[in-house]
Amino acid sequence: MENSSEIVSFVLAAYGNIGELKYLYFSIILFWYLSICVANTLLIVVIHVDRRLHEPMYILLCNLCVNEINVSTSLYPLLLSQMFSDSHEVTLPWCFLQMCCMYTSAPAEFCSLAAMAYDRYIAICHPLHYDVIMNTERVFVMILLVWIYSFVSFILSFSFIFSLKFCANIIDSAFCDHQLLIKLSCSVSVHSNISEIFFAIVSIFIPFSLISVSYMKILKVCQQASKENKQKAVTTCTPQIVSVSNLFVGCIFSFINFRLLVAHVPDEVRVILPMYLVICQPMLTPFVYGFHLPKIRQSCKRFLFNRYFLNKV
Repeated sequence: MENSSEIVSFVLAAYGNIGELKYLYFSIILFWYLSICVANTLLIVVIHVDRRLHEPMYILLCNLCVNEINVSTSLYPLLLSQMFSDSHEVTLPWCFLQMCCMYTSAPAEFCSLAAMAYDRYIAICHPLHYDVIMNTERVFVMILLVWIYSFVSFILSFSFIFSLKFCANIIDSAFCDHQLLIKLSCSVSVHSNISEIFFAIVSIFIPFSLISVSYMKILKVCQQASKENKQKAVTTCTPQIVSVSNLFVGCIFSFINFRLLVAHVPDEVRVILPMYLVICQPMLTPFVYGFHLPKIRQSCKRFLFNRYFLNKV
């Protein structure tokens, strides 16, 4: 049995021998990563430049876009670097850093959507008190609490992994997945199952419950509202419902992959399923909000095309 001090890096076995396809994979991954960064950054810049968008909902949306860039940057640079690596090794510190970024982003995503759902609840159900309750200071405090809550959730759930003794270093994945890391430890810790349940409760169940309560109250109010107000509520709430639904689907894919069908699916599917959310969600957010919400769509057009015509003049 190897001593844990001898293991200074992990080998990501999911890459295997991709041969000449590495150039194609590298190009696709690079294009997708740059597209995510550009789309989310554009949305942040548009909201920052247009003072008409300096409202709580759009400030919270900026925070959501920052999280999309954060989670993408925690994965895609590693994927790109591994395309041309012969050993497919990643050192322990980098592996733990990637885990920290990715598993902090998960509760941050759900909590950001919970904050946005609360914002919509106040705007639709208590419009007269909206400016008092959702002032700028309170919004920034909410954003700060989202990140503190997310980081603490990760530390309380998975910090025990940092002290584990590892007896093997082959990770059958394209990134440093905590479940596979635990399997490489010399002894199965009782903390592993408890941490899974705790992380699911604090990062998914609690925020999802708050989102559900907010939208149930919104639905109740909309039943008594005029047709015009119903349409406004649907327009502003649809992007958040789409985002939450996609996250829910991603969680199901992750559960199926690791718990039920891990031995019954093709290798390509087994590698991609755990990364579903990191592939789809960061691009879904700017497109759903950028093209669906009228104010942001109009601001994007002004920002892009007005500058173009000014430069032509």
